[in-house]
Amino acid sequence: MKTFDYTVTAANGIHGRPAGNLVKLAGTFKSTIIIKKGDVSNDLTMLMAVMSMGVRKGDTVTITIEGPDEQIAANAVEEFFKQNL
Repeated sequence: MKTFDYTVTAANGIHGRPAGNLVKLAGTFKSTIIIKKGDVSNDLTMLMAVMSMGVRKGDTVTITIEGPDEQIAANAVEEFFKQNL
């Protein structure tokens, strides 16, 4: 299992297009990828669930990846956050 925390720096937080691209990326892996903000956790492959979390600039999320390609998935998702969020 791989886990990392990320504090969102994008002015609009996790919104529309970046959220869609993040969900699309997460869907390319066999591993289960979970995003958590506070007490709320959701599957990162479910767009409406991710959008409903209301992640804003300055919020810290925890990403947990577990499965056969978890290292590759963790690297890719973390890089996506750094470049887009």
